[in-house]
Amino acid sequence: MSRYILGIDEGTTGARAFVINEECEVLGVASAELTQHYPRPGWIEHDPMEILSIQMEVIRAALRKAGLQPSDLSAAGLTNQRETGIVWEKDTGRPIHNAIVWASRQTTPVVEKWVEQGFGEMIQERTGLIPDAYYTASKIRFILDAVPGAQERAENGELLAGTVDTWLIWNLTGRKAFVTDYSNASRTMMFNLETLKWDADLLAAYNIPVGMLAEIVPSDTVVGDLSATFGAEVPIAANMGDQQAGLFGQAAYSPGQSKMTYGTAGVLNINCGTTPQRVAGLTPSMAWGVEGTHAYEIEGVLFAMGKTMQWLRDDMKLIHAAPDSEWYAGQVPSTNGVYLVPAFTGLSAPDWDPYARAAIIGISNATTRLHIIRAAVESMVFQTRDVVDAALSGGGGTITIPELRVDGGAVKNNFLCQLQADVLGIPVLRPVISEATVFGAMLMAGLATGIYSSLDEVAGKWKLDRRFEPSMSRDQADSMYAGWREARDLTRGWAKKVNTD
Repeated sequence: MSRYILGIDEGTTGARAFVINEECEVLGVASAELTQHYPRPGWIEHDPMEILSIQMEVIRAALRKAGLQPSDLSAAGLTNQRETGIVWEKDTGRPIHNAIVWASRQTTPVVEKWVEQGFGEMIQERTGLIPDAYYTASKIRFILDAVPGAQERAENGELLAGTVDTWLIWNLTGRKAFVTDYSNASRTMMFNLETLKWDADLLAAYNIPVGMLAEIVPSDTVVGDLSATFGAEVPIAANMGDQQAGLFGQAAYSPGQSKMTYGTAGVLNINCGTTPQRVAGLTPSMAWGVEGTHAYEIEGVLFAMGKTMQWLRDDMKLIHAAPDSEWYAGQVPSTNGVYLVPAFTGLSAPDWDPYARAAIIGISNATTRLHIIRAAVESMVFQTRDVVDAALSGGGGTITIPELRVDGGAVKNNFLCQLQADVLGIPVLRPVISEATVFGAMLMAGLATGIYSSLDEVAGKWKLDRRFEPSMSRDQADSMYAGWREARDLTRGWAKKVNTD
């Protein structure tokens, strides 16, 4: 008798649900877009109630497409956008403010104040993270400051706070499970990498009551079931932040193995084993806790990958759909010297400048929309080299990346994958299952519930679709990349220079 696994995937731009059998065959999938709220330039918010409602809708839709009932499921795994912060009422479940999205820069003054107060070194030492508005702590602090009476209510135990995984699990289990996992907790700027607990000194510095925060558990913990919401005791048996789930889904279980995800954001993750490793410009985090052990990772996050394609489509009207970018980019042999630097909400790894802003540089009378579209695609490739080079140069020779496994919606673009291999000078491997994020969560749920017997069996589910070998000369690749670095540097500090924020 077949066993079925539900994948719950709540992303930045939308919610998805997958239903697979134990052979990883997709039986049903559904998705819906999530409304993006932009109260001010550089600010991004979501409605937590919409996050919950559309996730419930797509789960039901995926089950319908699979021809299954909730009771047919053996396990569920959850993955989510990380760092986004939500604060809600313990008694009513009502959010007191919109969720502040990971990419939002509205909490930059909060972080700058903490650094001015002398907490920057402690933040990096305890969490491994570079003090930045990207992480959850400043978002919780912002909400507590923005909503009258919220601080007092938090101290009285009336409010809960967490990342999107905590919010969803709390609701999906009928408000019984208030948890997060190692991978999500390590991206909050409140988690101690050594003790694997919330750091009391940091919470005191932030004035965030520990009672607001969820219990931290290993990623393969059965945290509850779906009986309260779907009428079936389907165990939620895996919870992982999206990027760590992608690393797991790419079968990168050994130190040194890596993957690059091209999603709304782009993220390089490198498994570094049981000891955290620090690299300038990149961040160490928890990869996962599984089978009684845990693993760390090094991460380089890039705020705008698929987001750039969404901008070309929705705001600039240069393409009708993101997949069109491959055809358009291939219609010209080069960008004619045009570079698009998508620093819409600042530069992330490895430069970390919240005041940088996006720019298109090198435009001439000969520039057409084809050149701009190609420059947008190339920006994903160059940003990836930024973080790969940072890892190689900052690792002191201990990090090697002989090949790069890639996933995310954009990797269907053959032009992108080939150019990535060319610019990096290493093979790029695209798996059959390019949705490694949600598959990572489902595979871990299968491992936690005995559907799969071992990590070796799970690793056997990874299959190669296509291997892209470098074909460009190193001189040409390096010249293109040097132009990118010049363009990127021109965007630094722009919001401060013109006082737009």
